[in-house]
Amino acid sequence: MWFGPALDWSDDRAADYAERLGSTASLYAQRAEYPLDSESSRYVEQFAQQVSTQGALAVLSLEPQVALGDLGPEDAAVLADFLDELHDKYDTEFLVRFAPEMNGSWVSWGQQPTAYVEAFQEVATQIHERTSVAAMVWSPTYGAGYPFGAAYGDVAPAGPEDLAGLDTTGDGIVTQADDPYGPYWPGEDAVDWVGLGLFHFGSDQGRDANDLDPDSAEPGAGDSTGFVRNQVPQPGAVEDRWDERGGYGSQAPSSSFYERFAEERDLPVLLETGALWQPDLDGADEVDIKRAWWRQVLSSLEDHPLVHGVVWLEQRRPEAEADGATVDWRATRTEALAELLLRDLAAAGIDLDPVTRVLDQETANTATAQGRLPGGQYGPPGGDELGWIIACAVLLALAFLASGIVGRWLRSWRYPDEDDPRDRRLDLFRGFIIVTVVVTHIEVGGPYSYVALKAVGAITGAEMFVLLSGIVLGMIYAPTVRRFGEWATAMLMLRRARKQYLVALAVVLIVYLMGRLPFVDASDVTTFTDRGNGPAGEAVAGQVYDLYANGPQLLLYPPPWYAVRELLLLQMGPWVFNIMGLFVVLSLALPLLMVLVRRRLWWALLLLSWAAYVVGTVWSVHLLPSQFEDVFPLLIWQLPFCHGLVLGHYRTEVTAALTSRWGKILTGLAVVAYAGVLAWLWWTHHSGISPAPFPEDVYGWLYAEGYRRVDLRPGRLIDLALMIVVTYAVLTTCWKPIDRLVGWFWIPLGQASLYVFIVHVFFAVAVGNVPGLDRADWWQGAVVHTVVLAAIWWMVRRRVLFAVIPR
Repeated sequence: MWFGPALDWSDDRAADYAERLGSTASLYAQRAEYPLDSESSRYVEQFAQQVSTQGALAVLSLEPQVALGDLGPEDAAVLADFLDELHDKYDTEFLVRFAPEMNGSWVSWGQQPTAYVEAFQEVATQIHERTSVAAMVWSPTYGAGYPFGAAYGDVAPAGPEDLAGLDTTGDGIVTQADDPYGPYWPGEDAVDWVGLGLFHFGSDQGRDANDLDPDSAEPGAGDSTGFVRNQVPQPGAVEDRWDERGGYGSQAPSSSFYERFAEERDLPVLLETGALWQPDLDGADEVDIKRAWWRQVLSSLEDHPLVHGVVWLEQRRPEAEADGATVDWRATRTEALAELLLRDLAAAGIDLDPVTRVLDQETANTATAQGRLPGGQYGPPGGDELGWIIACAVLLALAFLASGIVGRWLRSWRYPDEDDPRDRRLDLFRGFIIVTVVVTHIEVGGPYSYVALKAVGAITGAEMFVLLSGIVLGMIYAPTVRRFGEWATAMLMLRRARKQYLVALAVVLIVYLMGRLPFVDASDVTTFTDRGNGPAGEAVAGQVYDLYANGPQLLLYPPPWYAVRELLLLQMGPWVFNIMGLFVVLSLALPLLMVLVRRRLWWALLLLSWAAYVVGTVWSVHLLPSQFEDVFPLLIWQLPFCHGLVLGHYRTEVTAALTSRWGKILTGLAVVAYAGVLAWLWWTHHSGISPAPFPEDVYGWLYAEGYRRVDLRPGRLIDLALMIVVTYAVLTTCWKPIDRLVGWFWIPLGQASLYVFIVHVFFAVAVGNVPGLDRADWWQGAVVHTVVLAAIWWMVRRRVLFAVIPR
């Protein structure tokens, strides 16, 4: 049995509901206009994508917007093909409730059995023939009070044939004695599920019963003044409805809906339910009303095993039955309600786990954790990726040893400006890293991308960018304090963070608006295509995630708050830019972090940083509802940044320790030992001999767990330290030839690395629009990379937009 909400999708999201409930739902319900037009298709796709991120079923209620007789097979074919397309993109499966509550008098398609049955059969035929990912649900409303009178804007029978169909007693009029369900039954070939709505409304002050008489001028006359008190459901109220007794009086039918349409035909049941609470009325407490109702519903399921799905009406809205007053159906409106609901669902054995594949960016990053860069088309290194990591470690160890020899015999090559507060070695290294980022995100093949993904990407990546950013900020903070004072420096850094945030918002909006231009395709960066493998070897290649799912809502007037919130929290945006959210948050925290560093409490900062890392790694805690948290979880990725702040602030002391005699010896031993152990494990694994003194399966464990990227497993952190130590040694002893060879290019880019990171987003979009580009052709890739990097270098040298883009 599955459970989920029918949300108000204009102001709520699947992820928000899961957070309120404290668990995922196994299904979500949405209403859509039918036939599908461009707007309703967009809403359905956004719904499917949100549902896919929860691994839930999509319950789609189709509400006809034209007369039933005007619906044709072509409309149903479009629907079926569209649902199949959504399944291909998001792996979503659907329960299709066509024109629900068709026996009611308050819907435009209501009480027209002839046209309704034809329309339902038409949709069912196309669904069954064209797709296997959707099931048809026949869902009338509970029959007590049928034909429901005129109180809510009912409709008269469309013609003699409808009157004949509705008048099951043959007395010439439609009354409570007539069958509320049978005339609308489309047939077993058309129906896969049956559905029913059972709701608790409360104490009604009074409503006259009305006969639906086609000969009268008005369909009926009724009177209701709404509800006078919030009322706890009577014991057995749900069972009375299952037994078709509740609300019928003396006109109760001889058999129930469940018996006739579920048991006799062996069809699963989708139950829609909820309990009304009116905030401005006296009477019972909200918790007492709603919990009493859902407990009755849940306890009734054991005797009704064909109920496979329960949908709770999770909305706040005006109700005609309450005389137009706003009522609240939500079961997660408060934390107390949500906790009680979750507890009772668990006690009833309701399945709250995902029932389809969970398709979100975090899940897609399973491939990233195994070595592929986020969104990258040409990673991972391929084959034995751990072999690439080991090869890089060995090469770095050899480079470290060679730098010692060069430093001893070719002293003229050394870095000449040890006392210069602007360390050009750091600028050059940052330039190298940012070039690697640009090449990776451009996503074309070629020699540059081969090196970026196979060599650099195997041993380090975005974590080095974060570490170097921390080092730079740690280096400049103390001189800035000496110049302006601590408070002014803190305000300066906060203004810098604000500038980063505003630029981030601007980039997110500009990229989205560019993608809406008819001659620009921004899908390379606005969608995330998983090209790897999911957990347990399940293939998820080809799944596409729209990173601007609610972007179209921003163009409405006024835009709904949930879409504005997603923008402000950077929950939408191009994947090549998502780490910017992490930088904004870390920049905001910078003044507070530096308070500890400057007061020589660096050890306390690092202890707190490691504690946060452990919490984030063990419990997968995500503090912020921002896009970057899926790829760069804050509690984990703050670790390299905080270490960078300490290294930058105490650069002189750290350098002195590492370059002392014992520092060189210990560092050298550590580098060689690490590379040697990895080389030994690789050789024993591929030669089939025992890796003594290590366990037999240590190589497989390292491959699966030790070097995962997203959560920065220990192997990645060791490689981070290895890379920074070896790079410092090599650039110190071999500075002059390296500077002459690449310094002219890498240093300017490194000095403006954040600027480069921001502008490269637009180059990624531009490359995606190059006609005839073969992304796998190495020569074309080399040309593209050269042109892009040259253009960015020219922009840096010309200081294009330096006044508005952070550097």
